[in-house]
Amino acid sequence: MTTIDAPAVGVPEKDTATDARAQQKADARALDDLLRPVAPSLTVGRLLAVVSAILAVVPYIALVHIGEILLDAGHSDGAVDADAVFRWLRILLAAFTLRLAVYFVALLITHLADIRLGHLLRRRMIHRFAEVPLNWFTATNSGRVRKALQDDIGTIHHLIAHRPVDGTVAIVMPLTLTVYAFVIDWRLGLLAVATVPLYGAAMALSMRGMGEKTVLMDTKLAVVSARMVEFVTGITVVKAFGRVGHAHRAYRESAEEFQAFYHDWVRPLVRVSSLGTSLLAVPLILLVNIGGGAWLVHHGAVTVADVLATSLIALLIPYGIEVLMNAMWSAQIAGAAARRLTDLLETPVLADDGVRAEPRGHDVVFDHVGYTYGTGESAELALDDVSFTLREGTVTALVGPSGSGKSTIAALLARFDDPQSGEIRLGGVPVSEIDHLYRHVGFVLQDPQLPAISLRDNIALGRPDATEEQIREAARAARILDEIEALPNGFDTVYGADSGLSGGQAQRIAIARAILVDAPVLILDEATALTDPESQFRIQQALSDLVRDKTVLLVAHRPEVITGVDRIVLVRNGRVVAVGTHDDLASEPGYTQLWKSTTATFGRENR
Repeated sequence: MTTIDAPAVGVPEKDTATDARAQQKADARALDDLLRPVAPSLTVGRLLAVVSAILAVVPYIALVHIGEILLDAGHSDGAVDADAVFRWLRILLAAFTLRLAVYFVALLITHLADIRLGHLLRRRMIHRFAEVPLNWFTATNSGRVRKALQDDIGTIHHLIAHRPVDGTVAIVMPLTLTVYAFVIDWRLGLLAVATVPLYGAAMALSMRGMGEKTVLMDTKLAVVSARMVEFVTGITVVKAFGRVGHAHRAYRESAEEFQAFYHDWVRPLVRVSSLGTSLLAVPLILLVNIGGGAWLVHHGAVTVADVLATSLIALLIPYGIEVLMNAMWSAQIAGAAARRLTDLLETPVLADDGVRAEPRGHDVVFDHVGYTYGTGESAELALDDVSFTLREGTVTALVGPSGSGKSTIAALLARFDDPQSGEIRLGGVPVSEIDHLYRHVGFVLQDPQLPAISLRDNIALGRPDATEEQIREAARAARILDEIEALPNGFDTVYGADSGLSGGQAQRIAIARAILVDAPVLILDEATALTDPESQFRIQQALSDLVRDKTVLLVAHRPEVITGVDRIVLVRNGRVVAVGTHDDLASEPGYTQLWKSTTATFGRENR
């Protein structure tokens, strides 16, 4: 099973907090860089939000004047000035309508910016991933891509589409209304914000270190998730070998560590934040404002309309604070998503100097090739000074113990990555300079790699312009035609969705794909390793037709395959140990030992 290292135990909390703060700053920078293409649109959205927030004051002004008109009429026992009332009502409705219109336009601009940025990011990712080495697409990295495209881009949606407008309104509107409350009467203004300083102090206390804690929480959750995937993925193996308790322990310990961290963090936070939230409760705000306002009305300092207006303003302040707090949290989460997106967009790509050439013949030369997995201190040498030649029209087998570098050699010929040193040439031309390399190099791997499309499209993946008859002929040559036609939907069957194809059948579809492309150089990487004996026989028949007159690089272990090739390359620890025919290598100790072990292994399998 793949293991994922948990954070080091015993790291000082101060150092961890420092790392978290640095990570938080890096997230913020990544978010700023990511939003740069739509920054002008977001600025326009914020400016319109300011206009909308200022217009929100007008209805309160109108309500105060209407209240004064009605109160004056009541005190004087005179008639209500209907014209003045309707004039202020028209002003109220016009301001309210205009505010909604400006708010709608602001949201429209930011939502269009969100759509534009999402489209831009997906295009950048497509272009980037079209240039990264195919070796990069491991299960882990493919999961990162899927998460980025589906989850992380969605995470920053709220930050782009809503926060510039709602966040700005949440700041400007309460401030503007508070200013107006002080314009009405400075004492009523103080009552409107009386509980806010206390709330601010409580929240400042509870939010202390929130950024660092959020980063730590994200890290610890990632460890829990990784341990869970590791445990679930390997549950069959660990149960078979009676290691359930051992395998479960890593997941349990990481979950308990997260639980303890979260409990210690949230318990005091909840107490303080609950106290702070109670200071903005509606009953308390009404008690302070209406109670204090009634006392001022009783002494003739203000009118009832003034008290009602400032009380309504006081009720809107908590809403603005809540939106602002949610916006801060969204920014924190979006920053982590932006960093992950930025990391993917900066994935190293295959070198391309723009030189293009056509190979002259189909000899393949490995010239002092070296390759390393990873970089820096974690780098692992995979190939060291590998040199040998595949002659045109011959079959060359790569043999060696597991982990010796055979599949890496095959992958470099298919240019799943470039070597760090040396060169691979096809027909005298470096494979990095060959235009449309996969017209010249085909491959059938241990994993057939069939996407969830129709079987017809799977076979025609390398030649989309192939005719129906050509597709059927390729399937016939791969010994899979009859089995495809026996399916309810035939060639229209979608692989993985409405098909129950075996591993051997899927492998023969991959062979049909290679037959249709008909590349002059062919890589076979243990194409029969995971299939049953009957499938192996049919695959061998199909491969016999496929390799005819081609330059073939074969990665295999079965003795009967090894003895029938033109040349054998023995690889050990990433180096070529010997090259020759089966008879030439008969006296080579490493080959003799390998031959005996594989013969014994497959002899037992065939009993």
